[in-house]
Amino acid sequence: MKTETVKGFNDFIGKEALKRLEIRKVLIETFERYGFEPAETPIIEYEEFVKGDNLQDEAVSDILKLQDKGKRKLALRYELTFQLKRLMKNKKLPYKRFQIGEVFRDEPTKKNRFRQFTQCDADIIGATIKDEAEILSLIKDILDKLNIKFTIFVNNRELLNEILDEQKIRNKEQVIKEIDKLDKLPEKQVLLNLRKFKAEKLLNIFKKPEKYFTRYRAYSGIRELKKYCNIYNVKIEFSPSLARGLSYYNKTIFEVKTKEMKETINAGGSYMFNGVQSSGFAFGLERLSMLAKIKLEKEKTMILSLNQEKIAIKLAQKLRKKGEEIIIFYGKPSKALEYANSYDISEVIFVGKEEIKKGKFKVKNMKTGKENFISEKSLL
Repeated sequence: MKTETVKGFNDFIGKEALKRLEIRKVLIETFERYGFEPAETPIIEYEEFVKGDNLQDEAVSDILKLQDKGKRKLALRYELTFQLKRLMKNKKLPYKRFQIGEVFRDEPTKKNRFRQFTQCDADIIGATIKDEAEILSLIKDILDKLNIKFTIFVNNRELLNEILDEQKIRNKEQVIKEIDKLDKLPEKQVLLNLRKFKAEKLLNIFKKPEKYFTRYRAYSGIRELKKYCNIYNVKIEFSPSLARGLSYYNKTIFEVKTKEMKETINAGGSYMFNGVQSSGFAFGLERLSMLAKIKLEKEKTMILSLNQEKIAIKLAQKLRKKGEEIIIFYGKPSKALEYANSYDISEVIFVGKEEIKKGKFKVKNMKTGKENFISEKSLL
């Protein structure tokens, strides 16, 4: 029997699992401070619903398909956004929701690219450019808390379409997909791909300074977004070649990059759902965990019971009520100390006959090796 994980799927234990948990806490706390409410949705949906109207999108073509005993065509969700079409019904607008959950892609695995990953979404159904600036402020707050250096690149799909129309380019969706590969493929390769659609002139246009793009009507969206981002003290960088491959984006689009990783660490934009203008983004928890520089400050304490279970358990419960993380160990001191070292436990409290007689417990600091006798009152 094979017990190893399937390629593209991972176990997370120990410090890595603890780090992911701390990152989740930062995410949830920040989402809530910005007025987003949580949601949970099924991992499995009808295949038709998962695909939606975006059949040409690469991510949709990579969905993991299933079939139940009733021979219904099902699929694992490949993202969390499409499920908002159901959640938004009968909601007062704007509806602000966040969700952290697993998503799946049946695609080749690469470094920092998996077939199951944890997506961390926040969306506003019924959003304006003012809301988009708030979303970028939320992203900045999260990355600052995680000590990740970043740059926010923004563009506008209306502006991109206006440029394509000016150049009399057909096959817009295919061309946008090729443009979206600029950060993944060498420029020469993208140029060759664009030639198939007689769109190679676009690369020279994208290299022009930002002032050039003020001539386009849709640049007003970039100008307004910058105005509100300035109020939030969020720095954004205009990138005319930014495309975002998903076809449902219709206005502002953005990507967050870092020099520490080739892949994008956050991305999103504006889209229309059920006739309502909306905006949102997604973090990948795996990539955040690779980049985050946070201290795992919580320390665990072990209570070693030397045949004094009743007193050991009562002491553990008192300390837990005070917010301490407590492990009770029953057995020999040598085994207990070996166990404490293997799980990075910072202190061991000995509870034996000698300690009970003295009215003080021996406390061993596992980092320094120092031992002290401390009363229960002082421990609490």
